[in-house]
Amino acid sequence: MSWHFTTDPAAFPDTARACVAAEPERNTGLLTLLDAPGTTGITRGWWTAGEASVTGACLLVPGPGTLLLGAMPDAAARALPAALPRTVREARGEAATVEAFAAPFAAATGRKARTSVRLRLFRLGELTAPRPAPRGAARAAGPGDVPLLLSWMSAYAGDVGEDPDADYSAHAEAMVREDRLRFWEADGVPVAMASFSRPAAGRSRVSLVYTPPAHRARGYAGAVTTEVSRAARAAGAAQVLLFTDLANPTSNALYQRLGYRPIGDHTRVAFHENTDENEDRAGASIRG
Repeated sequence: MSWHFTTDPAAFPDTARACVAAEPERNTGLLTLLDAPGTTGITRGWWTAGEASVTGACLLVPGPGTLLLGAMPDAAARALPAALPRTVREARGEAATVEAFAAPFAAATGRKARTSVRLRLFRLGELTAPRPAPRGAARAAGPGDVPLLLSWMSAYAGDVGEDPDADYSAHAEAMVREDRLRFWEADGVPVAMASFSRPAAGRSRVSLVYTPPAHRARGYAGAVTTEVSRAARAAGAAQVLLFTDLANPTSNALYQRLGYRPIGDHTRVAFHENTDENEDRAGASIRG
C-alpha cells in the first residue's frame, strides 16, 4: 500500500480516474479541478491498496498549499502526511478523512491544526423556486461584466475566509466564456450572482452565491441560485450539488427551501506554526 504522485495530468492513471468518478459526490472537489484547463501545476496523488487497485486520491494546489482529499480509507489518510511536502497549509474533504489526516500531519510538521470551516454538502432534489419571486430577472454574465465580477469575487472570498487579494481573473473569464455565471438584475442593476462548475461525472456544483450587503434580505440569492441550478442541469448535470457553511443557518435554510438536501459533512483544517504569536493571530483570523 502506497501513495504515488504526478504533476502531469496525462500520467494520472485511468484506474485512479475511475476511482474518483465512481463516487462523484464524495469526490466533488477533486472532479472540479482534476481535468480543468490550466491545472498542470497541481499535484495529483493516488493510493494503491494492491498492485493495481486504487482506493483513494488527492490533489495538492501549489499556490495556497491547499490539499483536497477525496474519498479514501482511513489508512490512506493517515499514511499521506509522510509523503507530502511541508508546503501544505490547509486540508479540505470529508470530515472523517480530514480528521484522520490532520493529526498525523500536525505531529509530523510540528504545526497546530485548527478547523477553519465546517461545511455541509447538499444535493438538489426537486427544484422549488421561491414564491413570491423577487422583482427582476436573471441574465448570463458577459465579457463586459468581468470587472464587476472580479470585485464581487473578491468580496465573496473575504466573506468565506478565502484570500480577497488573490487573482481571480482567469477563473472569472472562464466562467463568462463558458456561460457558467448568472446575475440577478433589478431595475437593470446586478444585485446578486451565482455560478456552477463544469459538469464532471454527471455532477455540477453551485458556488459563488453572493449578494452585496446593500441588496441582501430581498430574496435575490434564492432567485439567482434557482436560475443557476436550472442552468447546471441544462448544461448536462444529472445531479447539482452545493456546499454551505454550517455556521450560517440562513443559507442552510434557504437552500433546503429550494429543494437541496444534505448528504454529508466536510471540513477545512488550517495548519499554523505552533508558536504563541502565530496561534493568537490564527485564532483571530480563522472564521467558523
